[in-house]
Amino acid sequence: MTGPLAPGTILRSRYKVTSLVGGGGMGAVYQAEDLRLEGRLCALKEIRPDLGIDQGSRVQAHEQFYREASTLARLDHPNLPKVSDHFADNGREYLVMDFVPGKDLRQLLNETLEKNAFLPEQQVLRWAAQLCDAIEYLHSQDPPVLHRDIKPDNARLTPGNAIKLVDFGQVKLMAPDETKTITILQGLGTVQYTPLEQYGGDTGHTDTRSDIYSLGGTLYHLLTGRAPLNAKARFLKPGTMPMPRQINPAMSVRTERAVMRALSMHPDKRPASISEFRHDLFHGPIRPFEESYDRYEEATPNGPSWGVNYGIPLAALAVLLALAAYLTAFGPFGL
Repeated sequence: MTGPLAPGTILRSRYKVTSLVGGGGMGAVYQAEDLRLEGRLCALKEIRPDLGIDQGSRVQAHEQFYREASTLARLDHPNLPKVSDHFADNGREYLVMDFVPGKDLRQLLNETLEKNAFLPEQQVLRWAAQLCDAIEYLHSQDPPVLHRDIKPDNARLTPGNAIKLVDFGQVKLMAPDETKTITILQGLGTVQYTPLEQYGGDTGHTDTRSDIYSLGGTLYHLLTGRAPLNAKARFLKPGTMPMPRQINPAMSVRTERAVMRALSMHPDKRPASISEFRHDLFHGPIRPFEESYDRYEEATPNGPSWGVNYGIPLAALAVLLALAAYLTAFGPFGL
C-alpha cells in the first residue's frame, strides 16, 4: 500500500478515516471517527519506516515503535493530547490520539503577519509557559521522552485557550543503545528548528537540550515572524542569523536573551533543563547578552571545535553537513 489512506478507510474495525490533516515522506495525520464511541473524533498519526531498510532493521523499528507508543499511552498532561491506542496495519504503524480542535501557532502567526503586525510578546510568553509545562513533563519521565519536532505547526491553541503540543511522530526515549533504530523510525525533525546534533544519525546524541533548541527556535519564529536560520547555515556562516530585536525592536531584552541562549549551537551553552530555560524567560537577566551565540568555534585557535568536544569526529560532521544540504534542497522528513 502506498500513498495516503482514502476517506472512508476503516482500520482495526474501529477507526474510520474522514480526512487527511497533513502528510509527508514518512507518513500522515488523519482525522477519524471512533466507531465504538459515537461522536468521538480522534487523530491517527501514521508512521511509515523507510522502505529501503533491511528486514532486521524493520523488525527493530517495529519493536521500537511499540516501546515508545506504550510510553506515550501512559502520559497524562493537560497540554498533551492523550494517546489512547497504537497498532500496526499493512506495514504501517499508527498512534491514536485525541483530536485537538483549534488553530496551530503558525496559522495564528500568519494571520497576524497579514496585518503587518507582530504577535504580542506577552501572548507568546503565555503560550511558552504552557509549552514549558508540557515539555518538562515529557522530560521528567523515566526514561525521559524527547519530542524532537517542536515547532509552531505542532503547537495548537484550543478554543479554551489551552496549548496542546501535538504530533509525536519524532518522539524518542533516551535509551543510549538505540540510536540506529530511532533514526530508522523517527526521521530528523524539521530543519529550521533542529539542532545540529540531531542530524547525527548513528554518530549524533540528542538529549533534553535538543528539545530546548527547538523550543527556542519556535519562540524566535513567533516573536519575529521569521523562521530561524537552519543549523547547517549557522555552522557554516556564524553570526548570520539576526538577533530577534533587530527584527522586532518591541521585544524585551530578557526574552531575546533567553531565546538566543536556547538557540546556542553547542548543547553545553544552552539551558541544562526546561526549568532553567523557564527561569531565563521569566526571571533571567535583562542586560543584552554580550557574546555571539554562533561564534563558539572561535574559542580555539585551530578552528571549529564543536565536533571534537561533543564527541563527533570532524569527518562525520562533514557528512552531517552534506545531509543537511540535501534536506535543505528536498525538504525535511518531519510531518
